[in-house]
Amino acid sequence: MKALLLRREMLQGMGAAGAAMLLDTFPAHPTNAAPMLLQRTIPATGEKIPAVGLGSWQQFDVGTSKEERNPLREVLSKMKEMGGKVVDASPMYGRAEQVIGDLTSELQINDQFFFATKVWTSGRQAGVDQMNESLKKMKRTRLDLMQIHNLLDWETHLKTLRDWKAEGKIRYIGITHYTDSAHARLEQIVKSKAVDIVQFNYSIKSRNAETSLLNAAKDHDVAVLINEPFEQGALFRAVKGKQLPGWAAEYDIKSWAQFFLKYIVSHAAVTSVIPGTSDVKHLVDNLGAGLGRLPDSNARKMMVKTMEAL
Repeated sequence: MKALLLRREMLQGMGAAGAAMLLDTFPAHPTNAAPMLLQRTIPATGEKIPAVGLGSWQQFDVGTSKEERNPLREVLSKMKEMGGKVVDASPMYGRAEQVIGDLTSELQINDQFFFATKVWTSGRQAGVDQMNESLKKMKRTRLDLMQIHNLLDWETHLKTLRDWKAEGKIRYIGITHYTDSAHARLEQIVKSKAVDIVQFNYSIKSRNAETSLLNAAKDHDVAVLINEPFEQGALFRAVKGKQLPGWAAEYDIKSWAQFFLKYIVSHAAVTSVIPGTSDVKHLVDNLGAGLGRLPDSNARKMMVKTMEAL
């Protein structure tokens, strides 16, 4: 919540004209001239997905009232309108799976997203039961991506996921974590090619994944999803009251959120980054990182120096 309020304050600080500029990047009704979000390829199949998606931790864990769900309905509707696709959830995220399933079904756009969720329990049968429950909650007969959450009992679940993939219940197998300490184990799994997609933490301030994990994924044809791109709001706190460097405009960066996200997606190994939000203005801002020019290697160095100088 603190991160949400801080982000809102920063957008308000841009003034009405600046906020309008962000929203006007995407017309209310799609046209032939509307920009297309940057697409990245999943090596296992060649399928392309947008380089910026949506996370649901905390933001989508809400009740059933209209007051709680309407902002999320607006986020999902706008995301679909703008060409967004990847939505990541987990049983760990409270009611997120149910809310996503309910809202996308009500909007009749359930089959127009790339749904990713996770198995987060120990034991084979417990995993099967939980994954079946996820299918039910998200109102799907098949999920695009099932991931083993935080490496929990991963060897047991990996066997089940291989069976499910063969049976057509899931399209891709993944594994996740959110701490630097897990990167070495994730890298071992990536190198074994046991999964199609790996998800982990990476940001402009937390760059441990650059040591070897990102390159290992690229070299072994494993797609990469990135979590914690804003470090739970810590990056916004670090730049509060600060102006973007003038050269950022050369890379079509219009906000600090896009500064942070474009640093991530400019790495060739990254397939998609999944910042969470329940605010449609923030969604528009985030997806804007999937438009325009990306930082080159020199610009990425300048971006890091900018953050280190704060």
